[in-house]
This record gives sequence, structure tokens and C-alpha cells, in this order.
Amino acid sequence: MANLLLYVVTVLIWGTTWYVIKLQLGPVPETWSVAWRFFIAAAALAVWLGLRGRLTDLPKGRDLLFVCAQGVMLFCLNYWLFYLITNDLTSGLVAIIFSLITIMNIGNQSLFFKVPINARALVASLIGIAGLVMVFYPEFAEVKANDRLIYAVGLGVLATWFASIGNILSVRNSRAGLPVMRTNMVGMFAGAVCMSVVAVASGDPVTIDLSPRYLGALFYLAIIGSVVAFGCYLTLIHRIGADKGAYAGVAFPVVALMISTLLEGYLWTLPAAFGVVLIVCGNILALSKRR
Repeated sequence: MANLLLYVVTVLIWGTTWYVIKLQLGPVPETWSVAWRFFIAAAALAVWLGLRGRLTDLPKGRDLLFVCAQGVMLFCLNYWLFYLITNDLTSGLVAIIFSLITIMNIGNQSLFFKVPINARALVASLIGIAGLVMVFYPEFAEVKANDRLIYAVGLGVLATWFASIGNILSVRNSRAGLPVMRTNMVGMFAGAVCMSVVAVASGDPVTIDLSPRYLGALFYLAIIGSVVAFGCYLTLIHRIGADKGAYAGVAFPVVALMISTLLEGYLWTLPAAFGVVLIVCGNILALSKRR
């Protein structure tokens, strides 16, 4: 029951972040939006851990290197590249690309930890991806093939691979006995520092938007979308494995569609409804313990 709760919370929260991220787009460069998000998230975690008397025994030595690598992959490069391609790809295509993390995690878990490929998780992932294709099928008719599209898709696949490697590093850190929240705090700080370096190297001026819209979105993404959601998600991966846990990447676009229906007037089609049924079936298959 606890695993199901972790999964549901992750899916529900990340499903809302798609809409909230749009509220950040504007005068602040994407690099700094990502950096501010994870600086705030790391600071919030530090305060929470300090109040609970757990801001001790932080990762050191070799473990610290792995935690920082997790942060760079999961809280820096992954987000930065996805922000870069949002202007070139429809939200549906971005969702399809990110859903590939389910297959990547299965392969990477087998490659790095010699875990046998979970046929159930693989089939569930393929069903879920097929469902996403059905959901976003109308968008594909508007996509025109060109060099820019190929470039953006390539960056999206690379971003997803970075996220998958971050998941695998998280599994490694959990197996080393590192607590999830303390690991997340250090990793988020490392990711934010890395993102700041990228921003400066890219020539992006240090800036922040003080409007209620931007700050509200920033703090929601930092506290709810990062501290809470990643805490649940990486705990889930530790408990049930990176192959099953990553199915959240297929499920949360459905929540995003629900929000889009309420706030943006999204109109449902028969293929979209059938696609959601497929995604639900994939969820049941991925998370069920029955043979």
C-alpha cells in the first residue's frame, strides 16, 4: 500500500508540473529557472533535515562523487535539455520521448546491476508508450520533419538518457545505504551549482522574475515538484526497482491532460480515450505482483 501511495503522489504532482512550468517561461533564461528551482529545493531540504536533527552524516568520499553525479544527471542536464526543446516540440512529443525512460531504465538496470530484464515491466512500458502515441496522435499531424525537429528529438532522447542514468545512480546510492532525502539535498545542490556554471558559460545574465506568477511557479516546482515528488519517486525506485518505478513517466502525462482539460480547454478524442485505457492497463501490469 505504501508503494502505491508513493507512486500515486509522484504521478499526481509531476502531472501538475507540466502546466506550472509554462508559468515560468518568459524573461528568465531556462538555465537560471532550473538553477533557482534546485537551489531552493536543496535549501528547503536542509532546513527540514536540520529541524529533525538529521543534517548529519552527509555523503563523503566516493559516495559524495556518486551523489553529485546523480544530481548533475537528474537535477541539471535532464531539465536543461528538456527546457531547450520545449519551443521546438509539442508537449505530446516531449511526453513520448520522456516515456522512453521506462525502457532505458530496464536496459541500464540490466547493464549496470546485472538484473535480469523484467519482461512484465518491458511489455507494460510498450503498452504505455503505445497509449501515449494514441493520446497525442492529433499533434503529430502538425509536426513537419526538418533538421531542427531531428535536432530537438535528439536532445530529448539525450535528456531522457541523462534522467535514466540519474535513476540508476540513485539505485546505487540507495544500495550503499545513503538516505534518500540527504542524498537528494546534496544532489540538488550539486545540480543547481552545475546549472549555474552552464548558465554563466552560456552567457545568460543572472536574473529572476519577482512577479507573483513566476515566484509562485518557482516555489511550487521547488518544494512540491522537487522535494516532495523526487523524495517519493526515488524512494519508490529503491523499493520496487528502476524498471517499475519509471512507469510514472508514462502515467503523469495523463494527469497533465486532465489539468489541460480544466484550464486550457483540451478536447478529448476517441483515440485519446483509448490511449488512456492502454496507459491504465500498462499501470496495472507494471505494478501488479500477480504472475
